[in-house]
Amino acid sequence: MPLLVNGVRVDLARPTGDMIRAHPHLEEKAKLLRSQPAQIVEPKGLLYVQQREFAVTTPKDGSVSILGSDDATTCHIVVLRHTGSGATCLTHCDGADTAAEVSLIMSSVKSFSSSTGCGRLEVHLVGGFNDDRQLSQKLTNQLLRAFDLQPEDVHLVTFCVTELNDREEQDIHFPIIYGIAVNVKTAEIFPATFPEKGPDEDLRSAHVLTGAPLTNIYDAKTEQLRIGPYFWGPFPHVDFWLEQDDAQILQNLSTSPLAEPPHFVSHIRSTLTFLKEHPFPSRSLFPDRKPRIYKKNEQGLWEQVCSDKI
Repeated sequence: MPLLVNGVRVDLARPTGDMIRAHPHLEEKAKLLRSQPAQIVEPKGLLYVQQREFAVTTPKDGSVSILGSDDATTCHIVVLRHTGSGATCLTHCDGADTAAEVSLIMSSVKSFSSSTGCGRLEVHLVGGFNDDRQLSQKLTNQLLRAFDLQPEDVHLVTFCVTELNDREEQDIHFPIIYGIAVNVKTAEIFPATFPEKGPDEDLRSAHVLTGAPLTNIYDAKTEQLRIGPYFWGPFPHVDFWLEQDDAQILQNLSTSPLAEPPHFVSHIRSTLTFLKEHPFPSRSLFPDRKPRIYKKNEQGLWEQVCSDKI
């Protein structure tokens, strides 16, 4: 069944600009979202989702009330929610395999909603900008097409992507919103930044840099964050990249060098250092082939638990 806006199927044969003009309320909603200052989301009750990760949970979750992600330049952050069950998925897509990723998040939300008689699937797309290589536009089109090909009706509710998330400064384009959060209990979506992106931030980033597929990191039934087990071989030319200056790293390892947040290079350096220290994670990180498991403690912060206690 199709991707719908106000009950009308989206015509994907026409440019996205035509779609925006045909549904002016989408532009109004994007304008409203852009006008909100980014809220600082503290770690308590937060599940942070990195690039090529997704997490799904429901309002019944006693540990996680906020899903969020940021640092999206050409990437898009996708929130898919079932209005009946309240099951909510957030993912950070970069265009690696959009069709497969959309199928994955659809099935993850449906698995929590199968017994719910009423409600509908709603999708919110945020991110990207008018980048020189038009990677954002390409990803926007991929996402719209992938949702339109799903067997269920999907209702497009928020569309703040690419040209609707673009600002220009001295002839250079930037995204307006780099990150968002969704309150699982209230369904509110808002621009956000996250001082804490853990646990295992470098490990998870290394997984992405070595070409990982989209990965589910959360088990809502047990309320556990599960990282790995991940496996890769020695990262090609890691010493070469670590010897490069900031400008070279920014130019070669970013899809949009002029629009990256200030911490991009330090984040990449940290991830490359981690890859150098762990060329064979099967030996150093996951010798027992079991995931690293975390649960929220009484303070609402992630705490590692031993897998033999589960």
